[in-house]
Amino acid sequence: MPAKLSSVTVVGLNVNLITVEVDIDRKSVIHDVDIVGLGDTAVKESKKRIKSALKNSGFDFPQGRIIVNLAPADLKKEGSLLDLPIAIGILQAAGALQKSNVLAIGELSLEGKIRGVRGVLTTLLSLSDQRYDGIIIVPKENINEAQMVKGLKIYALEDLKEVGRFLNNLAQFTTVPFKGLPPFEYENDLDFADVKGQAVAKRALEIAAAGSHNILMKGSPGAGKTMLARRLVSIMPPLTDDEAIEVLKIYSAVGLVTGKKVFRPFRSPHHTASSAAIIGGGNDAKPGEVTLAHNGILFLDEFPEFRRDVIEALRQPLEEGIVTVARAKATITYPARFTLVAAMNPCPCGNYGDPKAVCNCSPYDIIKYNKKISGPVLDRIDIIVQVQKMEFEEYFAKNEAESSKSIRERVMLAKEIQRKRYHNLGFSANSQLPSKLLSKFVQLDDKIEDLLKMAVAKYNLSGRSIDKILRISRTIADLEQSEKIKLSHVAEAIQYKTQQID
Repeated sequence: MPAKLSSVTVVGLNVNLITVEVDIDRKSVIHDVDIVGLGDTAVKESKKRIKSALKNSGFDFPQGRIIVNLAPADLKKEGSLLDLPIAIGILQAAGALQKSNVLAIGELSLEGKIRGVRGVLTTLLSLSDQRYDGIIIVPKENINEAQMVKGLKIYALEDLKEVGRFLNNLAQFTTVPFKGLPPFEYENDLDFADVKGQAVAKRALEIAAAGSHNILMKGSPGAGKTMLARRLVSIMPPLTDDEAIEVLKIYSAVGLVTGKKVFRPFRSPHHTASSAAIIGGGNDAKPGEVTLAHNGILFLDEFPEFRRDVIEALRQPLEEGIVTVARAKATITYPARFTLVAAMNPCPCGNYGDPKAVCNCSPYDIIKYNKKISGPVLDRIDIIVQVQKMEFEEYFAKNEAESSKSIRERVMLAKEIQRKRYHNLGFSANSQLPSKLLSKFVQLDDKIEDLLKMAVAKYNLSGRSIDKILRISRTIADLEQSEKIKLSHVAEAIQYKTQQID
């Protein structure tokens, strides 16, 4: 009878259970291993690693023709995590191990060590959701990820020798203890207390953090745009457990989980990055930067220098919080609910609008440079703020700037107000407030409506821009812990949305 055990293949963030079947034809004069079931190159090459790993671990490699079937046969199998289950299946079929339907994942070295693989946490969380009650073997290198999942019988083993002793009941091994999620931490060296001046920009970033609003900072080189952007994470609330799990699942799938600490994602790709790198894609439809920034920040410095197709591709994730990557092999939908923070110069030389510097750009150059950011993309950015260079007196001012901790307390209060307000609506931030619910949660009096009417007439605002002004107004009111939207809230929101108009 063929040996049979379980394993998985991870496609995007989707975990698919597969069955590994191994049969040995000892009468065959051909001594080889055939792996069938639509495996990729890494799977097909595994037979060479497995053969050396078994011999160097003290096992006799069985003679005859070995057939390994990965079912279902029409599902693409990727990666080296199938090394271990195939090796166990061969040993079970040869009679060297007791037959038992375990689930195993892991890559093998030539000496029989079980190497860590990507997607362990993603796999275990999926198995936990499915209430899987069988024995699971994972690499010891991935024990940090295994400790984050409860309710499963997980064993973290180091090499094939341990696997042999474990499955033949020759030694006692304990299951991986549940320790929960790693602690959330902020980077201590990033604090708004280090930023002198920039009161307007700080206020805009506080509003962006409180309502999860996208923001664009415009200013001359050296004004402090990048410094401000990198400190935005320090005023955002800690990740909730649900948010942390979402982030860790993504980072596990791409092999970036350390298991020691959890940070709110901050991704800062270079402006030469391709559309596949930012949005996701490639031959295997891998997640891109917008997904790696999920529940965090995507910082695009030198925004106009990104390729036009990359900038335009941001429309779907900015609007919907997801991104769908379609390739010949697979179509995968990834989460992409991030806060966009973009920074740009006002012109090619960077000095346009600076009262103390000379701009050498022609009007045509300035218009052309700013036109690299299309109207539809600007429409999806909630807040646009001008960042001015610091004055000499501000640089040497003795008064201390407000710390990130102090600002974060206000942001967290505003976030809690939003969470309670929208607790049964499927979202938790003002930036996600649907247009059809705006009239319910943003009530305006006649004076405010007159002000909005004047702004629409003066700046030719679209319906989407009006909606964003109302959402920003709601956030400003929440920062003041005011249920009522005031005229000052809307006036401030209009300023942030209309600074793109020169």
